[in-house]
Amino acid sequence: MFIYFVLINVLSYAVMANDKRKAKRGAWRTSELTLWLLAFTGGAVGSWVAMQTHRHKTKHAAFKYGMPLLAIIDLGLLAYFS
Repeated sequence: MFIYFVLINVLSYAVMANDKRKAKRGAWRTSELTLWLLAFTGGAVGSWVAMQTHRHKTKHAAFKYGMPLLAIIDLGLLAYFS
């Protein structure tokens, strides 16, 4: 469980950071659905950290409030099942 949590969060961080790079270049972007699916499958912490470090999606209310809430839920589930 812990290894999965680490891997999905590293992947989520990388995808969110890559989306920010694409946004700066005007390139084809990662869909918000993909970003949310990664978060809902356990990668919310990585997504939230990427949002903060890369200042990405921080003006979108759904991401601004939803991602930290989902990250707290993910951490709670990790603690409960570990």
